[in-house]
Amino acid sequence: MKGTIQRVVKASVEVDGHLISSIGRGICVLVGIHKNDTQKDKEYLARKILSIRLWEDENGRKWSRSVTDMQYEVLCVSQFTLYYYLKGNKPDFRAAMPGAQSQEFYNSFLDILKKLYDPNKIKDGQFGAMMQVSIQNDGPVTLDIESPTVRQFLEEENRVKLEKKTEETTSQALGDLNG
Repeated sequence: MKGTIQRVVKASVEVDGHLISSIGRGICVLVGIHKNDTQKDKEYLARKILSIRLWEDENGRKWSRSVTDMQYEVLCVSQFTLYYYLKGNKPDFRAAMPGAQSQEFYNSFLDILKKLYDPNKIKDGQFGAMMQVSIQNDGPVTLDIESPTVRQFLEEENRVKLEKKTEETTSQALGDLNG
């Protein structure tokens, strides 16, 4: 799972001109779900979202307080486009978890957040809808967090691709030398 976290003064989601959800101070999190994500990924991302320190404390020490310390709100927006590959100039979203499966996964992720924090302070958009997300960024502060399982999977996938590319390049170079 991947979360793009933005510290906000306020944020909201509209669908077809209707307000779906809004928050005041807190964080807006764009949530991407990888096709190989597990329960551990949900738990990891939820813990990180709620514990990442983005605000200063009462002594002015920066990066000392989390959204839960401050009793601020969280607005989550499901965004499958976070898991893309570029094929030339066109994005390919095959790494994202498919629709129906990801909706169930996303809803259970929200349930984890609500169990770990005040459920009234956890808001979300409308899954699968064309949403207009308004964010008044505070700072601006924007951070990406990715669960270790997916990071490991992507690193392994990239390693295999690099090995294959190296083998192809070596074979071609040997062919040129022998040719």
